[in-house]
Amino acid sequence: MYKLPVYKKIKERLEEPRRFIQVVMGPRQVGKSTVVKQVLQDINIPYKFFAADGVPNSNFHWISDCWETVRILSESKNKEYILVIDEIQKINNWSEIVKKLWDEDSFHNRNIKVVLLGSSRILLKKGLSESLAGRFEEIRMAQWSFNEIKECFGLSLNEYLFYGGYPGAIPLISSPERYEEYISSSIIEATLNRDIINDTIINKPALLRQTFELASAYSGQILSYTKMMGQLQDAGNTTTLVQYLHLLNESCLVGGLQKFTNDIARTRGTIPKFQVYDNSFKNVYFPFSFEEAIRNPAKWGNIYESGVGAYILCQAFLHRFEVFYWRERNLEVDFILRRKSIVVALEVKSNSQKTTKGLEEFKRKFNPHRTLIIGEGGLSLEEFFSIPILSLFKDS
Repeated sequence: MYKLPVYKKIKERLEEPRRFIQVVMGPRQVGKSTVVKQVLQDINIPYKFFAADGVPNSNFHWISDCWETVRILSESKNKEYILVIDEIQKINNWSEIVKKLWDEDSFHNRNIKVVLLGSSRILLKKGLSESLAGRFEEIRMAQWSFNEIKECFGLSLNEYLFYGGYPGAIPLISSPERYEEYISSSIIEATLNRDIINDTIINKPALLRQTFELASAYSGQILSYTKMMGQLQDAGNTTTLVQYLHLLNESCLVGGLQKFTNDIARTRGTIPKFQVYDNSFKNVYFPFSFEEAIRNPAKWGNIYESGVGAYILCQAFLHRFEVFYWRERNLEVDFILRRKSIVVALEVKSNSQKTTKGLEEFKRKFNPHRTLIIGEGGLSLEEFFSIPILSLFKDS
């Protein structure tokens, strides 16, 4: 069975002496449970794996029962044990319960290592920040990269750009209806319903869905909130749209990149450039097949740039850096990456007609650490996908 690169990190953490709770987080259907189970099967430490699916969210005693089971097993065998709880965020007040039990084990020197998994980044972040500060480490997972999809399934670069990086969807691409149904029901609707609407106060669920669909359709493009409201039914006000986009971004569905400036206050008020975390979200609403899209240079150029942006957004989530765009009059740079004070400018060229004047102007005005052309006349897309993205922030 294929093993993701994150397998090594999880294995190393679980083989270390007990220090922190390990929290594996990321969007739905990217293989969090699978990779943790692979590690558990390969290390010589006994474990118990529990899943909160089907457990009433009010049953907070369930966590204590799982924990007590592992305590009994650990004490009876006088050895370390691993406790894994999947979809932990579904249980009300989970973080307070985990804090209490973890601290009890620490006080009594119980060698029980704990792994928590969750797909609702919103609820996980809230619980971790409120109760478990200083007690946990994050292990982040995102939609699969091109290299991972290629190694596991043998997809071509163009197929990856169109179909995206969800491993469960790739075997279905020969049947477009099944592929679209999987993306729509198992990813989009499950995330909207279970991770956002059910767990957050949403006054206009229909508007949330429309916002996601519109932002996905415009992925890779700049669209003002005013124009968005003109295309949405019952759109309310700009504040509502900003809130919904924040929730969609926190759920690793779609983000609104802000314009890069040296003024943080001005950056937050700029017109967003929409960007999906996975191109499957864009193309599930796309009225053209893969074969039709690739024959249309204009449509394929947008898919190409959106696919690059999806990869960059996932890498930003994994490695904790910021992503912006830049525009001034008719000059534009596709992606600006910032990690601490280091700035990198990336221009995506899907064809020879696109100029690099925006990149040249940005370099003159902001003196970035590095500028890079991806595509025609620069680094090939396969080469860009193959380099460790954090190397862009290092000296040559």
